[in-house]
Amino acid sequence: MHEPEPQRSPSSIELLFDTEADVAIRAEWDALAAAGMSSLAAHTSASNRPHLTLVARVGLPTLGAEVFDGIPSFPLTLGAPLLFGCGDRRVLARSIVPTGELLALRSLVHGAVGPGADAPHTAPGEWMPHVALARRLRVADLAAALDLVGGDIAAHARVVRHWDPATASITTLAELPPRRASAR
Repeated sequence: MHEPEPQRSPSSIELLFDTEADVAIRAEWDALAAAGMSSLAAHTSASNRPHLTLVARVGLPTLGAEVFDGIPSFPLTLGAPLLFGCGDRRVLARSIVPTGELLALRSLVHGAVGPGADAPHTAPGEWMPHVALARRLRVADLAAALDLVGGDIAAHARVVRHWDPATASITTLAELPPRRASAR
């Protein structure tokens, strides 16, 4: 009898934010946890940082830093809350307003990793840029949870990393430098 292959978790290429945005998102995680609700604050692994997933798939190659040469940090806005999933528990997230710079970075990453079986939430045509706040929020707690999520958060894209859950490794692919002031 043929043994089924073990299920592997997808690895991901993720975008991290500046310190101020990281602190603001963690404050929302903490507020949800303090209210007794599902929250990413409960996940204390070093890999658990507020982030935006650019692509996720099993067998994702690690990219070299040269892929990101010349890409400066750019501003982002974390906006309105989103819900993903179905049933009595949902993923609560903040939307990220897509900008030309964000879409260009995502396109660059997708081109560099090539085609593949992307996780549904990161597949071309299905990607919804977001930052997760809670993974198993009870729908019954939604109104109270929304009261704990503030207004828009201004952020800057700062770091691109590769997360591989199979080896529990985090690899920094690029630190995006500040944009140079244009000469007049």
